Amino acid sequence: QVQLVESGGGLVQAGGSLRLSCAASGTSSTLNIMGWYHQPPGEQRRLVAQIRREGSTDYTDYTDAAKGRFTISRGHTGNTAILQMNNLEFEDTGVYFCKGMIFRTGVYWGQGRQVTVSS
Repeated sequence: QVQLVESGGGLVQAGGSLRLSCAASGTSSTLNIMGWYHQPPGEQRRLVAQIRREGSTDYTDYTDAAKGRFTISRGHTGNTAILQMNNLEFEDTGVYFCKGMIFRTGVYWGQGRQVTVSS
């Protein structure tokens, strides 16, 4: 059973930085896609950034709101996704969920981490 365990996040003032980490366990396969989703209070969950493995190359995708401020990367194990968030804004407040996908196998979610940005 694949499990995604998240860490990081917390409380920061606007303009500050936070880091989120997501580690997958329970599989010997490299997750094809790992991503971070943001769910603001009272709103739906939406993609922030993802990293896709194609062959031996990783490609990254960002929403317009994340470009230039957030960076997603894989850790040394390949099944860790790190989201570095800089210049945080009040609107970045919410719960951040890690999502992982193994093609033809399944989609997996972490339990969520709270990020609170004070203005």
